[in-house]
Amino acid sequence: MLEENEIIKLSEVFKVLGDPTRIRVIYALSKCEMCVCDIAEALSMTQSAISHQLRLLRTMRLVKYKKEGKSVIYSLDDEHILQLFRQGMEHVRHD
Repeated sequence: MLEENEIIKLSEVFKVLGDPTRIRVIYALSKCEMCVCDIAEALSMTQSAISHQLRLLRTMRLVKYKKEGKSVIYSLDDEHILQLFRQGMEHVRHD
């Protein structure tokens, strides 16, 4: 049986991934590392809205960031996130 804390953490991950905007952010970051302004432009959203979504994704360790000078560059936290995204897409596209 699963540990209760594992069940809670997993449900929180799926809850965060249950938002269409956050799925779009994950998809964009699956293609390449990006700064907030590039993500905002790609998704036709404000930088403030994207920052809010990234904060939630960071909290769940789905994305990470690094500073390059004055820029903050975001990427998927690790290969597991990409696998989770791809498997979800395979399930959605499966007949």
